[in-house]
Amino acid sequence: MSIIFRYLTRQTLVSMIAVSGVLLLVFMSGRFIKYLADAAAGELAGDVLFAIMAYRFPGFLELILPLGFFIGILLAYGRMYLESEMTVLFACGVSDRQILGQTLVAGFFVMLVVAVMSLWLSPWGMKQVERIFNEQRQATEFEMLAPGRFQSLSSGERVTYTQSLSDDKRELRGVFMAEYSEEEERLSLIVADVGSQFVDPATGSRFLVLEDGARFEGLPGELDYSVTEFGAYGLKIREVDVGDKTEEEAMSTLALWRSDDPELRALLHWRVSLPLIVPIVTLLAVRLSRVNPRQGRFFHLLPAMLIYILYLGLLIVARDALASGRVPEWIGMVWVHLLFLGLGLWLQFGPDWLRRRRLEQQGGNHAPA
Repeated sequence: MSIIFRYLTRQTLVSMIAVSGVLLLVFMSGRFIKYLADAAAGELAGDVLFAIMAYRFPGFLELILPLGFFIGILLAYGRMYLESEMTVLFACGVSDRQILGQTLVAGFFVMLVVAVMSLWLSPWGMKQVERIFNEQRQATEFEMLAPGRFQSLSSGERVTYTQSLSDDKRELRGVFMAEYSEEEERLSLIVADVGSQFVDPATGSRFLVLEDGARFEGLPGELDYSVTEFGAYGLKIREVDVGDKTEEEAMSTLALWRSDDPELRALLHWRVSLPLIVPIVTLLAVRLSRVNPRQGRFFHLLPAMLIYILYLGLLIVARDALASGRVPEWIGMVWVHLLFLGLGLWLQFGPDWLRRRRLEQQGGNHAPA
């Protein structure tokens, strides 16, 4: 019997890993493309993209694993029903409840992984992502520049272009800069052969020192531009104050527990809800995986996915209602879990109960007077 249960667990987990891998690739690819666009726009350095994706990995996984396990059960058990493997197991004495119990054991370990991701790893990863973003906001034009491209950077209303950049990013060659002042309505154009960074040891302020160039300043459309040639010209690099604000998603679970803010309490309920999804969808999936061979292999996936989408959608609605104060915290998001737990129990045991009741009534009707 243990060989059979190991086989069921292996089939379920293999399907879960395959489905989760595909979903993870889709979701992470979309996010990576967005970060890649930010890097191309000069808002992020290219060498931090993979670090950001690595830190975001637990956040993706905590959402994908419950869905992957749900679909994995549907695919694995659905195939076994179609190929009559389940019929053979039932003929050998394996009951529905034994299959459900073994699947719940596997779901328990998946639930533990999701709990670790949701309650600890995901907030920690978001904290690291926030740190990287803060460092990128504080970065100077030297750290963000890419040669051969016009870039509008966060240090001000300035467009910068450099023909080439040294390997250590300390020296620019073939520099062009354009800056427009809305207050004075004047446009400044600067060209220089060489540019380098200078840090004032006393104040820590950073300056861009341009050498062998010229500055053109005037009103767009007019001919009264002033032209100034220089041997060395310094521009102070303005830095962004990012403050000490911590994003909600990056806050630790303990900090959420101690908070009285309704939005933070709603986020705490959400983090706790993600692991609870796993055993409930396991209960649903074991029953929904039963398929008639004449219906096709994927016939049962549509109603199952509709139920899962409804489940997740109601959790999002419950979170918003809790954050806005429309629902008291003692109710929280538990009502959604109880609703689908009841549905799962009914799908699993309700038809058998109705069948027994019907047989008892028929037996009573045929009993001798």
